[in-house]
Amino acid sequence: MTTAQATEAELAAAAQAGDADAFALLAERFRAQLQLHCYRMLGSREDAEDLVQETLLRAWSKRATYAGRSTFRAWLYGIATNACIDILRQRSKRVLPPDIAAAADPAVPPQPAADLPWLEPYPDTLLDQAAAELEPESAAITRETTELAFLAAIQHLPPRQRAVLILRDVMDWPAKQVASALETTVASVNSALQRAHATMAGHLPASDHASRSARSVTEHERALLDGMIAAWERADASALAALLHEDARLVMPPTASWYDGRAAIAAFFAGYAFGPNSAGRFRALPTAANRQPALAVYMSAPGGGERKPFALIVLRVTGQAIAEMTLFGKPGLFRPWGLPAAL
Repeated sequence: MTTAQATEAELAAAAQAGDADAFALLAERFRAQLQLHCYRMLGSREDAEDLVQETLLRAWSKRATYAGRSTFRAWLYGIATNACIDILRQRSKRVLPPDIAAAADPAVPPQPAADLPWLEPYPDTLLDQAAAELEPESAAITRETTELAFLAAIQHLPPRQRAVLILRDVMDWPAKQVASALETTVASVNSALQRAHATMAGHLPASDHASRSARSVTEHERALLDGMIAAWERADASALAALLHEDARLVMPPTASWYDGRAAIAAFFAGYAFGPNSAGRFRALPTAANRQPALAVYMSAPGGGERKPFALIVLRVTGQAIAEMTLFGKPGLFRPWGLPAAL
């Protein structure tokens, strides 16, 4: 039997004995799902990548402590969770503009970029990799547990409540297993979960069941996405507004400015985003993030020429229209999506 064919138990035993190759092979089997877990905890893809590396370093140094009472995967998850808790205790929570400012007046220029710990999107390609490692029916890969609204709500939880919610509700771990991983009691786990549910209820937006349980972009969402791409490429504020719910929101990290309602969003695009010479400056490609439809927008200089990355826009759809547009403008954001550097 080759190392690649070895079972988890056989590889774990070899790793405990000091076989670095066996440990590396075993760790790779869980890398994508560990990164998704750390992303949920931290709200940042880059931080999640770093924490996976930290998790594997900790696991290798503690390999002799693996007693086989749980799966090696569960043991790694416990190490990853505690590493994330350590980081969260040292850092501010990830935010979106509505967390820190009131809705902006579309007649006033948007605020400049702010250096804050903004919540970040997650490529669907990485979610697909995690899905390949998890059970097909796993709640860990549904939109309900990956969409930006869920991630934004989680940020309002203290570190241990956040960990308990993810391990109990997303990973479907028994309370006893969570208590063991976090070195606490079952009663404490149950109490933390109850408090987490109360907080989440106050921050999660209403959404229909069909969208919450979806695992990929639906045909209706693709139609709205196509309409959004066409509106951007024509720089047509009216066409864009027609795709929105009346109470839709537009948020645009890294600026704290955000706009509440279809009328305010239309006024912002007509007055600032889509100027009189904007037609033809934008091109957009369809993509997906957090199991939600998204578009990658490129923009040329006023005189024309090559179009450079401008923004990744993630759409939240409820019913027949777009309920929220989250426009991320962080430099270098397109790379994890495998998008072109320019058009």
